[in-house]
Amino acid sequence: MKNKILIWGGSLLAFLLVVIVVLFIFRSRVLQYTIERVITKVENKYPADLNIGNAEFVDWNSVVLNDISFVPHGLDTLFTTDSVYATVSFRSIFKGRIVFKRLEVSDGYLTARKNGDVNNFDFLFKKSETAQPVDTTKGRNYGTLLNRVIETAFDNVPDQVDFKNLNASYKSPNRMIDVRMPFLRIDDGYVESQVSILADSIQNNLRVRGTIDPGDYNINASLYAFDEKGIRLPYVKKKFEGEVAFDTLHLSLTNKRYRNEKLTVRGRAMVNNLILNHAKLNDEDILVKESAIDYVVTLGQNLFEVDSATEVRVNSAKANIYAAYQNKPSKIYDLGVKTEWMPANDFFGSLPAGLFENLDGIKASGELKYKMKFHVNMDSLDYLVFNSDLDASKDFKIQQWGNTNLQKINGSFVHTVYEYGKPVRTFTVGPSNAFYAPINQISRHLRNAILTAEDAGYYSHKGFHEEAFRQAIIKNLEEGEFARGGSTISMQLVKNVFLSRKKTVARKVEEAIIVWMIENLDLVSKNRMFEVYLNIIEWGPDVYGAKDASRFYFGKEPSELNLNEAIFLTSIIPSPKRYRSSFDSYGNLRSHKGYYYRLIGGIMRRRGLITQEEFENLYPNVKLYGRARDLIVTAPDAAEEDTTEFELETIDLLDF
Repeated sequence: MKNKILIWGGSLLAFLLVVIVVLFIFRSRVLQYTIERVITKVENKYPADLNIGNAEFVDWNSVVLNDISFVPHGLDTLFTTDSVYATVSFRSIFKGRIVFKRLEVSDGYLTARKNGDVNNFDFLFKKSETAQPVDTTKGRNYGTLLNRVIETAFDNVPDQVDFKNLNASYKSPNRMIDVRMPFLRIDDGYVESQVSILADSIQNNLRVRGTIDPGDYNINASLYAFDEKGIRLPYVKKKFEGEVAFDTLHLSLTNKRYRNEKLTVRGRAMVNNLILNHAKLNDEDILVKESAIDYVVTLGQNLFEVDSATEVRVNSAKANIYAAYQNKPSKIYDLGVKTEWMPANDFFGSLPAGLFENLDGIKASGELKYKMKFHVNMDSLDYLVFNSDLDASKDFKIQQWGNTNLQKINGSFVHTVYEYGKPVRTFTVGPSNAFYAPINQISRHLRNAILTAEDAGYYSHKGFHEEAFRQAIIKNLEEGEFARGGSTISMQLVKNVFLSRKKTVARKVEEAIIVWMIENLDLVSKNRMFEVYLNIIEWGPDVYGAKDASRFYFGKEPSELNLNEAIFLTSIIPSPKRYRSSFDSYGNLRSHKGYYYRLIGGIMRRRGLITQEEFENLYPNVKLYGRARDLIVTAPDAAEEDTTEFELETIDLLDF
């Protein structure tokens, strides 16, 4: 029996040795068969030629492939590499079709070229000819496009690969990108690389580490700068006239779902030491030490949506963001911001360094909560929605002022006027200034005319007039430019006293926060704010405040101003440097002022601020004296007294 077993075992061993010898002899044929199958599969899928110059075994389970290229039909070569060293699955040799377990690629060059509408890479992302045709009249579906890019990228990720000296470049008539990777390793889902990227004359040197799971479309990567320059985004300067830089970026895609021609992606991004610079944002760098976003984004046919589950964190402050854009059949924009109750110190401490100079260093107790909603259909601007609410808990209180004590305007203070970022005049706002006028020494006509024209609800609102702001947005969208501001007197005061005159997003946000604090914490009374406003606003060439303006134009005290003079002074507040355009060379008010007088006078009559008799006697004419007359009246035969008469038509009060 033993002998039979030994004989059978020996026979089996001999058979296996024979099989191994046969496989060893014919493995080159198996390798050639496998390569032919790969080439056929690739060339059937893409309009391109895959060329492999030579392939041979160098030991039992190792193969070297040389002179590999991938060339689209009639276009420039897309990829070449000198050699690929591959480890072969020994079991796959027995099956007659070789499977490569690990790849080592040396000196690879990916070269993308574009000239006009012709390029050598777009074919990789196109659907097959058997796919359903796309209705291009509906616009481009970016969800479908991005889904195709993601799937193509993930489907071509190898299990194990080691690139040495991998190079990629993109070149078009107006753009060039050059990427060099001394190494790139992918080993069972773990990715590591060193990368140098040259784009838009910006050189970035960084390391990349992370994991990738092609089966679940999951990637988690970290990018670190390994020089003092950090990581700077290219083309931001050229396209947006700004700069974006950071030290570290952590980026992940955790889930992808494509249904009904809509792509939804979920993931997270974290950035350390983010620096933003743009003239429209702020006149200096904006630094955010820590920021993160947990995002849920959907793209579809003419649709882009950031789901309300998206959470943004800036330092310690968190908010949920909703944003949507639809461009067919109508352009519709939506934006929503919502926070839960947060410690006030977290809010102020999270404001980016250098962004809000007056608020730096503030300490507060209690909690804050914010909510904002914006919606506009560009075909129905009258139905625009804008709501903004910042709420404070009952125990909210400022414990310590930062760079600026917002209560300084309760007493005398030194005010500096700036133009184009440069100081042009400095004066004291208080009794020690001979041109200072207490509010009770300023004509009621001037006070009422300014309130009527600039901020009718001043004494009833808390610093903001949402309807006025909504109407300003509508007007600006209709005009296609910044044509109307919607600022209240409180906002104008804060802008003049505490902020620069540069029109940046940061200034508007800081303005809103300061106004909210002054009004909601009752830091300054309404009368005092109005009094300061009347003493600092510009009314002409180096003319600031009601007393200076009264003397400059009419040679009288502000308490002596009549209704005609008050309405004229009110009319030039929006553009004080254009004061001369209100008069002809004889010193007479131009005819176009008649409409303004009818408008303001009619509203004042309706509100009981002037009598019917005063309204009937109102006409757009004033008498100039002093310095203003010397500058405005240039006609050689101008009379000392004007006798021009104007008829002020009766106005239906319902018009206002």
